[in-house]
Amino acid sequence: MRLGGRLEGAISVLADIDARRRPVADALKDWGLAHRFAGSGDRAAIGNIVYDALRMRLSHAWLMDDDSASAVAHAVMFRQWGFTPDALASELADDKFAPEPLSATSLSAFQSRDLADAPAHIQGDIPAWVQPSFELSFGAAWLAEAQALAGRPTLDLRANILKATREKAVKALERAGAQEASIARYGIRIPAGEGASRLPNVTAELSFQKGWFEVQDEGSQIVADLVLPGEGDQVLDYCAGGGGKTLAMSAAMHNKGQVHAYDADRKRLAPIIERLKRAGTRNVQVHDDAKALNSLSARCDKVLVDAPCTGTGTWRRRPDTKWRLTEKNLDERTAQQQDALTQASAYVRPGGELIYVTCSVLPQENEEQVRRFTAEHRDFEIASALPAWDSLFGKDSPRPRTSDAKTITLTPASTDTDGFFFCRMLRTS
Repeated sequence: MRLGGRLEGAISVLADIDARRRPVADALKDWGLAHRFAGSGDRAAIGNIVYDALRMRLSHAWLMDDDSASAVAHAVMFRQWGFTPDALASELADDKFAPEPLSATSLSAFQSRDLADAPAHIQGDIPAWVQPSFELSFGAAWLAEAQALAGRPTLDLRANILKATREKAVKALERAGAQEASIARYGIRIPAGEGASRLPNVTAELSFQKGWFEVQDEGSQIVADLVLPGEGDQVLDYCAGGGGKTLAMSAAMHNKGQVHAYDADRKRLAPIIERLKRAGTRNVQVHDDAKALNSLSARCDKVLVDAPCTGTGTWRRRPDTKWRLTEKNLDERTAQQQDALTQASAYVRPGGELIYVTCSVLPQENEEQVRRFTAEHRDFEIASALPAWDSLFGKDSPRPRTSDAKTITLTPASTDTDGFFFCRMLRTS
């Protein structure tokens, strides 16, 4: 397919997402099934246009004075893929599969408008109702933080030190452009690429099948490292999900001690079994029934609560969720977080630690939650996470944000990772 057919395909997918309010992955999958003639490069290019469009949807639409799928997709070509309007028109001129030309009104708007004149939330490509939360989290830097969440993400991997060194894993992925990550001790990074470029399918690599690395955002690796699990510790990963942080902690413990991986959602927990086998872990027990945790009551050295959240920190990777998020969703998540913290705290031994993590950048889910929890549970107090950061990653590494010199927030703008919040709480009695 030429660019015109790819652009038309992306417009169709964007229109489908709008009409049916469905996840982008589902819409792209259905388009591919209905257009089997499209090669893998075509599908990747169409996906790139769609994801680029969704990340910057508000600003694209404002500059084009048109929020249609066609206008937003054309804006991707102009603003993100490096085409001038004339160059794009020339490229599409003799392509019978190209979409209808952009309207003169939209083209005129794009050529005359200045994004600096748009409302601030449009400049930041975030829902208007979320802007006050960003301002509370980031102060004067909130717009830069919002805009960073609208960029393309890198592909991040974690070398599994139970089976390979980071250097060995990077060497195996040399043709994919892999390089050592800048913060995470075992992190590996593959650049995001531009335009139609495809990220490599690293899970097809023999080195992946051998368990030399896992796919995991660098931010997720960092917060797992900050738990500081010891080789003899009893660790509970209370909301383990697919097991990314469980695997990272197991490796950091060198297969010693014990990690208990629990999640109330059995479907989310299911992938962990195969991942554990591939990684060569021997110190992980998987639980899908809370009754199995009874023996751990007040006995765990570390309890990690990777809480269900709005996922605002992952908007680069899941931009469609940005536009589906509502205040009701936020209220539901904060209630779930309070329940998870209360339930998980029962497994922390006196002198042990309760670790609270979200992949959100909203204060309602982060600082406000841990302040509320410690106010209601006087046997827990917040301890600074910064000394662990310095000892693990060095004082010269990129710095996370902190509102209180204790809790920390990772963001694309500050640490070049997904957004994560981390808080360590000590049980004092």
